[in-house]
Amino acid sequence: MRPSGRSGFGSSSTPGFPGQRPGHLPRSPEPARLGPERRLRAAFGLLGPRRERHLVDADVLSQLTLPAGDDGLILGIDPDNQPAVLGLCRPTRLDMVLVGGTWLAQVIALRAAAIGARVAVETARPQLWAPMAQAAGGGQQCVTVHQVGRIAPQGPSPASPVLIIRDLGIRPPRSRLTTAPWQSVLTLLPYLGPTAPRLLANADVVGVQRISPQESEVVGRSMRLPQGDAASLPSLSDNVALWCTQKHRQYVMTQPTDAETGLLGAPRRMD
Repeated sequence: MRPSGRSGFGSSSTPGFPGQRPGHLPRSPEPARLGPERRLRAAFGLLGPRRERHLVDADVLSQLTLPAGDDGLILGIDPDNQPAVLGLCRPTRLDMVLVGGTWLAQVIALRAAAIGARVAVETARPQLWAPMAQAAGGGQQCVTVHQVGRIAPQGPSPASPVLIIRDLGIRPPRSRLTTAPWQSVLTLLPYLGPTAPRLLANADVVGVQRISPQESEVVGRSMRLPQGDAASLPSLSDNVALWCTQKHRQYVMTQPTDAETGLLGAPRRMD
């Protein structure tokens, strides 16, 4: 009686492979049928097509260019419709202040996680941050929410940069964690309080959404804004912010993606 193999495999007398046809085992193709250009090389696959090498003269090399721009987190677009990029992950300190709403801060958190940063949120409003943190990583814990004063050292490194977001009201207490190489800090102020001038003066970058005329005067003095820019702050749209340093300023319109809108809702200044 012929031995019966497993269903779908037939029979075989091949040692070590009971019930498997020899046709299922690796074997060399027939050179005469496939031709020399279709021979298989072990572990290298099929031979590719034969083409001439791409060569250029030495004097032409100087004409080759590769466009390169800034890298980092895309905040939005500037008035010229060009990407506005914030170099968030860097080997030097970056202390930021955002005078605005939670919506823009959470967009920044999501985009920071998208470029590979770990985000730690210290907040007195965990109910506003927990849903976003749970949805941000797709199963990975890339955004964590911590109670006030309970955030532990994050261990930043070039391979694992960190963004710390402090959402602690208009008078945030001093933190045990400070800016460090590969660790940036973003302090969120819903509106200006007594400590705002000090926070603005010590920040490397300041973002300002729509504020009152009285607050505009404080920001204008602290950031040395021209009168026209300070006067425009009370009339900014919900998705527009003025990002500035002591020397530079840039209006940025943040356009949410469909995923960001589905998770965070439409742009808004007030929470």
